[in-house]
Parts: sequence; structure tokens; C-alpha cells
Amino acid sequence: MRALRWYGKHDVRVETVPDPKIEHPGDVVVRVTSTAICGSDLHLYGAHFPTLRRGDILGHEFMGEVVEVGRAVTRLKLGDRVVVPFPISCGYCYFCSREQYSLCDNSNPNEALARKVMGHATAGIFGYGHITGGFAGGQAEYVRVPYADVGPMVVPDGLSDEQVLFLSDILPTGFMAAENACIQPGDTVAVWGCGPVGQFTIQSAWMLGAGRVIAIDDVPERLALARSYGRAETIDSFDADEVYARLMDMTDGRGPASCIDAVGMEAHGSGLVADTLDKIAGALRISKLINRHYVVAQIIKCCQKGGTLSIPGVYAGFLNCVPMGAAMNKGLTWRMGQTHVHRYMGPLLERIVTGEIDPTAIITHRLRLEEAATGYELFYEQKDRCVKVVLTP
Repeated sequence: MRALRWYGKHDVRVETVPDPKIEHPGDVVVRVTSTAICGSDLHLYGAHFPTLRRGDILGHEFMGEVVEVGRAVTRLKLGDRVVVPFPISCGYCYFCSREQYSLCDNSNPNEALARKVMGHATAGIFGYGHITGGFAGGQAEYVRVPYADVGPMVVPDGLSDEQVLFLSDILPTGFMAAENACIQPGDTVAVWGCGPVGQFTIQSAWMLGAGRVIAIDDVPERLALARSYGRAETIDSFDADEVYARLMDMTDGRGPASCIDAVGMEAHGSGLVADTLDKIAGALRISKLINRHYVVAQIIKCCQKGGTLSIPGVYAGFLNCVPMGAAMNKGLTWRMGQTHVHRYMGPLLERIVTGEIDPTAIITHRLRLEEAATGYELFYEQKDRCVKVVLTP
């Protein structure tokens, strides 16, 4: 089959590799009909995430048709059209039984490696390095899907791939980000980052009762989409002082009740301190471990006293210069984590069917799998007004 493989910073290639096979009785093999480049895939493309190996197959947003079924699988059959959640979950461990699927105790075969770095292992994740299990990803023609009776959701007839593809990750991620923000009816919510997850976070904030949504970014096409699709007020800047001043002015000095970091570890700051810290990290060659703190620092400073910080943006190492004193003294609540996708797929599918949300609105580029390297470059470099890339094998 053909699949996209990682070879280093800004080096991804579509190559011929062996077809996946059933390895355990609970597996299925899915023929991929649609897959997407996620914003978190760009961390891999930029070599900011540890434990990738040359030749690893990328991709964790995908869907397709079941073409092989393990003998222990009872819920799926040949020909079923399914969306596959990015975390791999057993369905019965302590955490899965509490619907904390991304914390599954059994799906990550590299638990020892993860414990060394984090103290505990997360669930296995498709196409995201060996600290999350080393599973081959979905930017390919075929994928082996473990625990198939737990993860994949059968898609109803009459819905296109593009309508449901993002149930695999970014739509549930945006919704969980808004849910974690503890939004009360009428609250003002600020969202840093207007990429795909940010766009769905904005949509979800409205669905959960926000009175105002303020979106922060410095990319014109993303801000335009936040205004048109998201109906959000916008701030065209990531400058810490300017964002703080604007938010205080817009909220009578109180700040937003909920602040959401939909950017993550590659956020860019401005000013002498930010520039100096970046130079030091680069000189010491620790940029893979020291994530940029700029958005985390901003949400702490800008959030109203007693408010909530929600962090769906991916972080992989350590943060420097986080103002913990401000967070503690302002009495802020922090909520974060990889998305428990399985929990949200069904309810969000209902919202798609009723027309409450149209996930297709964020798609800007549709390419063949063979053009995946071009898609990564467009998305990473923010060329050609790129917001979201969908690939077809």
C-alpha cells in the first residue's frame, strides 16, 4: 500500500509499504477513504515531538471501510463505513470505565517508555510516535485498528466523509475544550488560536451557552473564518500586552470567565523576554523539551479571577517562565488533556445530522494522498490561505 512516512524535520514522503494485517483477534483493517492533516501533526513535521522514528507512518484523523475482521470482533462487519477515534482504548480498564478513554491503561504497549517521561502512560494513539505506542497512522491506504469493538463508529447512510471525518479528533477536541472551560450561560469566552481546533472550540462555546466569544490569532484567513463561521469577535494579535489591553477593554476590566489555549507548544511570543528565551533554548538544543509558554502565560494573566483555563493545545515537554503565582493567587482552575473522543462522537454526530454544526466549513484544501507532502508544507507555512487539508488515498 501507499502511506506517508516521517523521515525528519520537514521531511515526509509517500512510499510503498507492506499492507497491515490482523495481529490480534480484536483487530479490524480499514481501507481509508478520507484522512486529514491535524494541527498536532505539524508538531511532528517540525520535529518538536519525541520518540518518532524514521519511516513511521503518520496520521490520526481518518475514516474508511472495514475490509478485514478479527475473529473476536462482534460489533463490526465487512463493508461497514466507520470513523476511527485517534486514541486507542480497551473499553474496560479503570479509566475507560469512567469514559476517560485517552487515559486507557491497556492500549499503549510502550508503557515503560511513557512512564519514564510522564510518570504514567496515556492511551495508544495512531501515528504519533512510540511514546504513544508506535501505532501506524491513517495517512495511508489501509490501517490496522485494535480494540475494534470499542473505537470505530459506524457512519449512517446519507452523510459524506467530509461531514463526519472530523469526529475522529478535532470536532470532539474543540467540544471537550469548551466543556472543560466550565462555561456558564452568558459567559465571555476567549479562544487563543483560530486553527481547526480553535474553530470548533468557538462553535462549541456557543453550543454550551456562551454569551460572547472572542477569538485571538494573527493569521488573516483564520480570523476571517472565526468571524464568518464562528460569529466571534476577534483580536488580530498575539502580542501579550496588546491582547491583555484589548481583552480588559472589551470586558470592563474583568477579563474573560474562560480562557482556552488552542495553540499549544509551538506558540510564538513577542518582545525581549520571548525572543531571549527562544534563543537560549535553541542555543542549548533543548527546543524539543522546552515548549513555548507564551499562550499559557497570556491565558493566566487575562482570565478573570476565579475563572477557568482550558488547554486542548498539545504540549510535550516542559514550560518555562509560567506565572504560577498569578494562577494561584487569582484562584484559577486548570483543565486539560488529550480528548476522550469516544465519549463525544455519538452526541456530536446528532448535532451534525440536525444541522447544528457543519464541520465541512473549515476545509480549504483537498488533495490526493500522493500530494501529502505538499499539504504539510502548505499547512505548516500557512500558505495559500490554508486552514485544513483533507487527503484522499
